[in-house]
Amino acid sequence: MNTTDDFFIPDNEVRLADELDYSRVDEYIRTAEAFAHTTYQSIYIIDYFKQNFLYVSPNPMFLCGLSPEEVMESGYRFYFDCVPEEDRGLLLEINRAGFAFYSEIAPAERRDYYISYDFHIINDNHKILVNHKLTPLALTSDGRVWLALCVVSASNHTCAGQIEMHKAGSTDYWVYNTAVRRWSKKTMPTLSEGEKSVLALSIQGYTMTEIADRMCLAPDTVKKYRQRIFEKLDVRNISEAIAAASNSRLL
Repeated sequence: MNTTDDFFIPDNEVRLADELDYSRVDEYIRTAEAFAHTTYQSIYIIDYFKQNFLYVSPNPMFLCGLSPEEVMESGYRFYFDCVPEEDRGLLLEINRAGFAFYSEIAPAERRDYYISYDFHIINDNHKILVNHKLTPLALTSDGRVWLALCVVSASNHTCAGQIEMHKAGSTDYWVYNTAVRRWSKKTMPTLSEGEKSVLALSIQGYTMTEIADRMCLAPDTVKKYRQRIFEKLDVRNISEAIAAASNSRLL
């Protein structure tokens, strides 16, 4: 049977305890709190040395009926109490694969990367698909992750998984295949200026007819732009397209 200890694996064992400056933790928490005030997303700070959460922002949608203090007290037990059994093994596999990927990156570059993945939580007896984005916040000199920042939001997909590793400023990213336990390199799609304009106006709430008027195009042309956007981003509707483009920073 899996336990919370399974999340804290030898690949990221924090050994250089004398380097850990806990006097800086309050500054990290204040920054996370400020970020939490301006976003609908939920924010966590994970301490891989103490193996707990240093900070959890208040967001009822993603806390499964618990208060931030209760989530902090439960620590990683939260994932066993609030994640369906079929997704718990996925989280452990993502944890293993993510740290294995990090071990191949030069320590000086590890802060530039973040891992993104989807899984279900149970809130008020309903399953909700959420997205986690996890990035190093503080590293030890040997490149081990001491503190990590986790951003939680509603997923724009329909099933768990979607495991991706991204590097800030790069159009390349890596997708993890759980069946073969292997990462494969991909390149983000690019949007034309017309597609970006249609998407940007959609974000502002304009209808297709209004977008056509503002861009001096026929409605059928705007419709074609939207269809190309859906195909490039592999989504089904404009709401998913907006979420996908925002998550991939395509605008």
